[in-house]
Amino acid sequence: MASSLDFIEYVCEQISGVGVVRYRKMFGEYMVYVNDKPILLICDNMVFVKILDCISDQMKEAEKGFPYDGAKEHYVLDIDNAEFSKEIITLLEPYISIPKPKKKKA
Repeated sequence: MASSLDFIEYVCEQISGVGVVRYRKMFGEYMVYVNDKPILLICDNMVFVKILDCISDQMKEAEKGFPYDGAKEHYVLDIDNAEFSKEIITLLEPYISIPKPKKKKA
């Protein structure tokens, strides 16, 4: 089941104020970018974040899951808790790099 646009917009509202927030449809699901960095992966109306050391203490009680077949395991972020979500994004953002533009084939 693909994520709904209403849910994507809700996620963006919940994290407003952490930087420039935008989303992009990818493979039928969505990636949410903060300051041009891919921070949140949204699949089946669930919000996933990479498992990184910088948030391991805060996310130790969080559920884990696989956003799609073949993906690495991620934390599931409780997006309904806006303050906690913003804290996690603020901690993650310095450790996520801006993706390099892909070269176009000739």
